[in-house]
This record gives sequence, structure tokens and C-alpha cells, in this order.
Amino acid sequence: MNKKYSPLFNPFTFRSGVEVKNRLLMAPMTTFSADEQDYVSDAELAYYEKRADGVGVVITACAYVSKGGKGFEGQMAIDCDETIPRLTLLANTIQQKGAKAVVQIYHGGRIAVPALIPNGETVSASSVAPLLDRGFYSIDQAPKALTHTEVLDIIKDFGDATRRAIEAGFDGVELHGASGYLLQQFYSPHSNIRDDEWGGNETKRLAFSLAIIDEVKRVVKEYAEKPFLVGYRFSPEEPETPGITMKETNTLMDTLIEKELDYLHLALTDAWSKPRRGIVSDKSRTEILADYIAGRVPLIGVGSIQTAEDALQVMTKANVPFVSIGRALIMDPKWVEKIAQGEEQSIVREIQQDKQQELTIPDPLWQLICTVDGWFPLEKVTS
Repeated sequence: MNKKYSPLFNPFTFRSGVEVKNRLLMAPMTTFSADEQDYVSDAELAYYEKRADGVGVVITACAYVSKGGKGFEGQMAIDCDETIPRLTLLANTIQQKGAKAVVQIYHGGRIAVPALIPNGETVSASSVAPLLDRGFYSIDQAPKALTHTEVLDIIKDFGDATRRAIEAGFDGVELHGASGYLLQQFYSPHSNIRDDEWGGNETKRLAFSLAIIDEVKRVVKEYAEKPFLVGYRFSPEEPETPGITMKETNTLMDTLIEKELDYLHLALTDAWSKPRRGIVSDKSRTEILADYIAGRVPLIGVGSIQTAEDALQVMTKANVPFVSIGRALIMDPKWVEKIAQGEEQSIVREIQQDKQQELTIPDPLWQLICTVDGWFPLEKVTS
């Protein structure tokens, strides 16, 4: 190994007691490849097995906790006990390769896909339609505002999902509070215009996320017999106005830190992107947040990290203790091992269109990679 990259491979023990072998994680990425019952498929098992050798932690694609929260075709579920056997296979597959296994749990809220959920009725904090396209689907209908009882039901769903993750043998859960999904919708002044205990001011808009964290931690205390991680992913800003700015994000950080989580995980497409509004700075959002958090909780950086040098820069320049790798691990499953072996110059940085089987990429994900313009760099196959 090139000695300058050794900081990427330092071990770490989280607050919960979970030990990881290095500072590199596989980022949660939707595979669109669960089976017809939304259980983990054999293709997904092979996909994760291919990529779990080098990283310290694999964070899986998000699994929905409630039937009304499904946001993708082929999204895996964690909403009923029948999902546990296949989730167990997934956890075991990852762990047998030496990585810790963390399942990301989520509810899509107003950007769940109507065609994929009961009665086609999306739900959210308030009946406010999304303004912008998100991801692979365009959702323009106004959601139904959740009643107080329904809010409590979804909080319980997150707790039940955590119990299933524990029973399946995972090492932790990551709460998906980013990308415009339900947890973020409750905190956002754009999507939450309630005037009850779940909204009305910034403190009350945070109540939903905090109640979920409390329920998840209660379940961990009751059911986990070994150290079990609880992390939280967040988007530092929203494009909508009004919406979450860096100012609100600082409040979110302070509040989450008080909950003694194992880590916070940024959701950015570019680790060096600058803030939109709420703060004036020449620094990137990653640097700003790392400075603000000041080591009070481990922060995971992410966003267009393609090379060993990219990862090292995020750790050293931005002073972030962990880096999660997304598309780079799809393009080259041996990304981490190549760095560890001093072969970082051989990392593949584009999708080779005749390599699906070698890369072990499930068909639904492969089809999207090859057809969605600009998502992945594609190497054309010449005849």
C-alpha cells in the first residue's frame, strides 16, 4: 500500500461498540432488484457479495418500513417478519466477506410511487405536493396529511423494522432522513405546515425524527444482544423555497448529536459542492459541517469520490473521519482492495458495457445504468 493512503485503513470503534476495520463504507444505492415479493433476491446477494471484501461497512439499499412508503420498483422490504429469512442471508453474505452489515430503513412519504403503494395514496406531514422531480420518478400529486395516530403508527413501523434487522443479524440500521423522504419532509418548512405537536415551528418539525430515533434506540436496547449501530443520513439543504438551508441543518446537527447516534452520513452528489443559501462561505458543505460538528459525532463524507486521492482529500482537507463510496464500487468492485494492494492506478472509472456478468450487476440496475444519461460514465464497446 502507498503509505499516504494508510489513514483510509485505520480501524475504528463506534459509540455502540461496533468495530470496523477501516474508514471506507459502501454507500446505500438502490438496486431495483428485489424479487416479486420485495424480498432480497439472489441477484442482490451476489451483487453485495462481490463488493463486501474491502470496505469496513456495507450500507444496503434502503428498505421500506411501511407498504405506503415504497419508492422504487424492485425495492426491498423490511415491513413484515416474512422478510427476515432473506434479510438474514443478506447480512450473512456481507459479514462473511469481513464487512459490517447495516440496513438503511426508510419511508418515501410524498415521493413514494403511487403505482407501487396501496390505493395509490401518498402521505406526508402535510398535503403539499412536491415541486421538483426526484430521482427516477416524477411525482406531482399532493399527499394526504398524516393524522396523529398514523404518525405514531409509522414511528412504530421504524421500530419494528429495527427489530427485524436485529433478528436478521445486521450490525446496525441507518435512518434515511435525506433525499426528500419522509423524515426530511417533517423537518422541512416546505412540506410541513402543520400546527400540532408534529409541526408549527422548527422544534416541532424535528419531533418526528426524534421520536423515531427514540423508538429505534428503545428497540435496540430491548432486542440487541451484541453491539448495534444506529446512524442517520441527511441532506444538508433543499432546493425548494421555503426549505431547509445550512442554517436549519446546523440546528438538525445539534439535535441529532444530543441523541448520541453512532454517526451522521451526508447525502451529496459532490463532496465539494458549495452551500446554496443560509450561510456565506468559500468552503464546501462537507467542510462547513465537519467544522460545525467538530468531532462531536463521526461524520461520513460522500459525493463523486472516484479515486484513492479523492477519498484521502475528503478525510484530510475536509477533516471527515469516514468516506462512503457509491458508483465507484459499482464500476470497480475491487476498488478498496486495489488501494490496499498499492494498485490504485488500475481502478476502473467507467462502466464497461460488456462486463455486466463480471461486475455482478443485477439486470434491472444494469438496464438503468446503460440508459439513464449521465448517471454513469460508459465505455463504448467497439466491434
